[in-house]
Amino acid sequence: MKKHVAIFLSVLLSTGAAIAETAQQKGLRIATEADVRDSGWGDTTADMVMTLRNRAGKTSSRTIRTKTLEGRSDGDKALSLFDTPADVKGTAMLTFSHGLKPDDQWLYLPALKRVKRISSKNKSGPFMGSEFAFEDLGSQEIEKYTYKYLGDEPCGKGWKCHKIERIPAYKYSGYTKQTAWIDTKEMRPVKVEFFDRKRGKLKTLTWKGYRQYIGRYWRASEMFMQNHQTGKSTRLQWKDYKFKTGLSSRDFNKNSLARLR
Repeated sequence: MKKHVAIFLSVLLSTGAAIAETAQQKGLRIATEADVRDSGWGDTTADMVMTLRNRAGKTSSRTIRTKTLEGRSDGDKALSLFDTPADVKGTAMLTFSHGLKPDDQWLYLPALKRVKRISSKNKSGPFMGSEFAFEDLGSQEIEKYTYKYLGDEPCGKGWKCHKIERIPAYKYSGYTKQTAWIDTKEMRPVKVEFFDRKRGKLKTLTWKGYRQYIGRYWRASEMFMQNHQTGKSTRLQWKDYKFKTGLSSRDFNKNSLARLR
């Protein structure tokens, strides 16, 4: 999270009682508060199982180790390393997230024995056959979108959610808009609907099984992406979250992707 975002939120909240917010201002304030709530964690590691399901119901799974380093003046850095099955073992994905500047992303493919840079024009493509696009993998920097508050409504399990519209502000997005539900108590994402370039409903991402770590940070044990147009889906199941493990920028080097184990 960037420092000026936190300053903006502090000023807006302190003057909010005297200022009549527009829907756009309120949408931005909600997104900013959610970002502030989830700042200061430093770095994390976690294990994940990715399960792909096709239209006919056939499934296949991959096991992945992940590392994330929180950005101070820019976006986060994230590394994913595939352990199974054998045909993808050693595949590594590295993402440097930014605001309006295109994310930097590199994919190491063991079969080709080379690191492939993902072009900003191809970020809407699927990641490793999943229903997650490359652009879904970066951290959600505030500057990436413009916002509009759409109202509050129930969102399951007795929760109430802020409903906001997000319009991608960066080039080459595969989405015209996203509709996000953020729970009003803890400011955690609950659901996001993605709309394609023809403004049709493309996918829905839901979060489940939230758990709080080190007394502050919430992480879901499951993320589920349903593609409404193809009938395919991808489930991510997370475990073994660890925070503040001592990672640094040296652990996120594109030149060492081929040597990771």
